[in-house]
Amino acid sequence: MRIRSARTLPVAAAVAATVTGTLSWAPAASAQSTDPTPSASASSTPRNAAEPETGGVTVLKKDPGGDVLAGASFTLIDSAGKEAANGKTDAQGKLAFKDLAPGIYRLKEVSSGSSLHDKVDDQDVIVTPGTNTSLTIVDPFKPASVLLKAKDDKTGKLLPGSTVNIGSGDKTLLTLTTGSDGTATGKLPINSRASTDFWVKQVKAPAGYDIYKPAKEFEAKPGDPVTVTTTNAKTATTSPPTEKPTEKPTDEPTEKPSDKLSPDKPGKGENSPAPSASDTPTPDETVSSTAAPAPEGALARTGADATPWLIGGASLLIAAGGGALFAACRRRTCDSTDEN
Repeated sequence: MRIRSARTLPVAAAVAATVTGTLSWAPAASAQSTDPTPSASASSTPRNAAEPETGGVTVLKKDPGGDVLAGASFTLIDSAGKEAANGKTDAQGKLAFKDLAPGIYRLKEVSSGSSLHDKVDDQDVIVTPGTNTSLTIVDPFKPASVLLKAKDDKTGKLLPGSTVNIGSGDKTLLTLTTGSDGTATGKLPINSRASTDFWVKQVKAPAGYDIYKPAKEFEAKPGDPVTVTTTNAKTATTSPPTEKPTEKPTDEPTEKPSDKLSPDKPGKGENSPAPSASDTPTPDETVSSTAAPAPEGALARTGADATPWLIGGASLLIAAGGGALFAACRRRTCDSTDEN
């Protein structure tokens, strides 16, 4: 009877604990099992530890025209600077990175996989547990390399200070100015696989030259080297004399002027000498002195220009003779009257 009562005492105590709601007995009750069966909570803990949650990154590669690009190489670098994964895009332009630990990664494009396309800059991507991050990356077309030259239209000499605008349609894409060597270089963006039409227009001419107003057109493809040449004509100005005048005349007179002037040819710019008071000019000399001297180098005189003078002289002579005759007749009349 004592053994049974000893054995039933713990049972009574357990029942009492259940009725009063005391939780201090619960651990003792759970620990009585010598061969416990694995509980659901105990079995789930090891399974989560063996399979930690990861994330992923999927890349879709395209160009500006919307075409997918295969063969583009990418590398994922973790926060410690180590390579976490790498790969290339497939025929559909896709690349998937799986089973990545959560964190921040750096996505680096190693190669575009195309001779027409350029690479993009590095970018950060965040990997979250249980999530696949999708990225669409567009590789731009390689720009065309432009070489600008400004030349003299006559000599071909390269000219500094020529400024041009280069564009397509109604947009200006690039502005270049030639340097001291008469050239300038730049990158011209291109948005098509095929040839693209461009125009170039000079907005400032080199010093001393006229601006070239018409616009020129040219074509370029992705990655092509292109040379653009502008020619300018010099501004029309009055050029200064190339030789300075000498102080002394180069041509000496072949003939020396005579010391005395002949009466028929008086010197230029000088007055003819006046006759002296003692010399009384004769009527012939008076007439000849009033006639204008013949200019040097003139043709021989025909006498027509002296006719008025001759007629005037003859009239004077006739008048003088008539006067003398009248005086003589009157004198004779007077003499005959005195005698009578």
